[in-house]
Amino acid sequence: MTPFLKSLIEAALCASETILDIYETDFDVEIKGDDSPVTQADKAAEAVILKHLAALAPDIPVVAEESAAEGNIPDVDGDFFLVDPLDGTKEFIKKNGEFTVNIALIRDNVPVMGVIFTPAKGWLYAGDVSTGCWQGDVADPRTSHAIENWHEIKTRPTTDKVDVVGSRSHHTPEAEAYLKDFTVGEQKSIGSSLKFCLLAAGEADLYPRFGRTMEWDTAAGDAILSAAGGTVITPDGKRLQYGKVVQDDAPFANPFFIAKTF
Repeated sequence: MTPFLKSLIEAALCASETILDIYETDFDVEIKGDDSPVTQADKAAEAVILKHLAALAPDIPVVAEESAAEGNIPDVDGDFFLVDPLDGTKEFIKKNGEFTVNIALIRDNVPVMGVIFTPAKGWLYAGDVSTGCWQGDVADPRTSHAIENWHEIKTRPTTDKVDVVGSRSHHTPEAEAYLKDFTVGEQKSIGSSLKFCLLAAGEADLYPRFGRTMEWDTAAGDAILSAAGGTVITPDGKRLQYGKVVQDDAPFANPFFIAKTF
């Protein structure tokens, strides 16, 4: 694992300290212009991550969810970071623990490095498409940033049946129709970007998403899955691209996609 990836992990763990402090309080919830919820934790965690990335790589621009919502969108012609400081805000509000900190590095319009950490559960995933993918545990980053049970992970070989992972908060008829072409084994539900992590760790095979997502929602999970041997494509079979600034819908909005291990 490179020092650069270690620095991204450190940024995610430092942001998680702030998130956990707020998680334990009766925090307020605001509604943004796109009708999505946002909390004090989203904003505070993003500030921590931006500070770390500015120190690590001051020449690499950062597209971060809350800053982008305020219209702060840098030029992304070259390398850039995509940050979701609190992915799964709905899960955060429900206090079910299935929310994550997502940080990714984009190069040539695809994620090449990513970190996902679940502050409330201590699950850490990190991937670098050039070196590999790992999983470990950090019980409480406010106490220690030491990583326990750190080990390499890879996607598993597929069989005649595919285990499918989906969202706790989003279900669509399009996804159900897509799955009719497969012999589906187990169906698992989990929040936020953890769906990509289940595929990367060999615990599922397929994650079809026929609903709205943004690039900061998927970039870190995409990098982790890619580093573990999987891929993320659009329904027409093309590689999901990043840096989609100019489009009719909204800057950095994703089309439908399929994350898979085969």
